[in-house]
Amino acid sequence: MINKNEWLTVGLITSCHGINGQVKIKSLSDFEERFLKPGIRWLQKENEPPSKIELISGFKQPGKETFIVKFQGINTRNHAEQLKRFKILVKADTLPKLNKEEFHLLELVNLEVKTLENDELKKIGKVINLENEKNNLLVIELFKNQKKVLIPFVKEIVPLVDIKNNFLIINPPNGLLEL
Repeated sequence: MINKNEWLTVGLITSCHGINGQVKIKSLSDFEERFLKPGIRWLQKENEPPSKIELISGFKQPGKETFIVKFQGINTRNHAEQLKRFKILVKADTLPKLNKEEFHLLELVNLEVKTLENDELKKIGKVINLENEKNNLLVIELFKNQKKVLIPFVKEIVPLVDIKNNFLIINPPNGLLEL
């Protein structure tokens, strides 16, 4: 389960935009309203404590996973430049509610990984992290050799996720676990 006091990174400030203090944010979230809807957000520089800031407005760049955002009190390019590489955070307990069959990607961390071999489930590892660039990848640590492998989180390779019983099943193509 997700620790309700945890911070989740939902975006990364990559650069400034224009001369009036706007910043460009790379989204790490499926919920666009985090960069569009005015309200309180949290910024974090490296491992410093998060600080509160108000999002005034935002829009998505057409055809991209980036947003242009205006924060309260950031009114010049120089000020915006200082926010480069800051993370946009939300509290884990503010995660949007999901439908019955849906789950948050972070809930996959610590799930046991199983494969189906000869109609038997075999435990092979554990999800230890997620990689999210353009595609979601599960970082799985294999029990047999503690090797870490990246598994694409797509229906063909991960056909079943059972959050309630704390496991998922993978159907890796030949050789994927040996990479």
